[in-house]
Amino acid sequence: MVKVAIIGATGYTGAEVIKLILRHPEAELVHLSALAEECGKVEAIFGQFKGRCDLAIEPLDMEKLSGLADVALCCLPHKVSMGFVPKLLDAGLKVVDFSADYRLKDVDVYEKYYSVKHTDTDNIAKAVYGLPELFREEIKDKDLVANPGCFPTGALLALAPVLKENLIETSKIIVNSVTGISGAGKNPAGKFHFPNMNENFFAYSIGTHRHMPEMEQIAGEVCGGAVQILFQPHAGPFDRGILSTVYCVPKKKIEAEELSRLYRDFYNAEQFVQVCDDVPPVKNVAGTNYCHVYPTVVKDMVVIFSAIDNLVKGASGQAVQNMNIIFGLEESLSLL
Repeated sequence: MVKVAIIGATGYTGAEVIKLILRHPEAELVHLSALAEECGKVEAIFGQFKGRCDLAIEPLDMEKLSGLADVALCCLPHKVSMGFVPKLLDAGLKVVDFSADYRLKDVDVYEKYYSVKHTDTDNIAKAVYGLPELFREEIKDKDLVANPGCFPTGALLALAPVLKENLIETSKIIVNSVTGISGAGKNPAGKFHFPNMNENFFAYSIGTHRHMPEMEQIAGEVCGGAVQILFQPHAGPFDRGILSTVYCVPKKKIEAEELSRLYRDFYNAEQFVQVCDDVPPVKNVAGTNYCHVYPTVVKDMVVIFSAIDNLVKGASGQAVQNMNIIFGLEESLSLL
């Protein structure tokens, strides 16, 4: 039985991962932590767990945690997480980190996009990028897994087959994504509050979104060369989910049927990536760990649509999938 601690348990991803671990047949929730002002009985903070979880959310006590847990699912924000991950590793825990602090291998790129000095550069090189469909073997037995960002998860799963087969121009990729409002987090900025979001739709972070270099880095690893991606996110008035539309210039003409066969063959053994016959709506993946992908050809352009739940496959579900791989468990446990 894998003993699980959740660090930063009071956010949306914290609640989602508590739910997943509670129903996990091979894992036990042993510790929940958060800032002192956010602590208390878990059922008082998340009413959905009344009668289901009697743990309290407590301030993090590293001495108590050492020997109590096997793995920490670290739901702390970017810039904060790197202050705790080294201590968790030193305490003997394996760590799946939800933040961006260990995703980007180039420290200068991280510091540019996150506007903070990285304080744990030693562990960047030790971390593996936790997108199981692409890096499963590297994740096994790893001490530190950098859980991918939500937008990169959908975009990279859309791009991987054509990148791997060298079918597209890697300097002319456009990723256009729409996310539900839970993507802004539990304490969002004013423009994400209900009166501003209701019956509204807008683009944000024009040319500057932090997930763009993450996409480019991993896409480059997949194809073995430099990749340039123009990424533009939008926010829509729905709770959860991301629909991404990815536009690519093919190196040679390709028919939609051939493209569909490529994707079905590429993801044939992947339980959580389903290739669809039409554009997938976000409602079909809400609350699941699935990514639905639809590749097609429009006016000689390769266009790929992907839909995920930003809180599950885009965060907590993928973290549990990574945890299962690390400990040699059936990958889909608690995720079906």
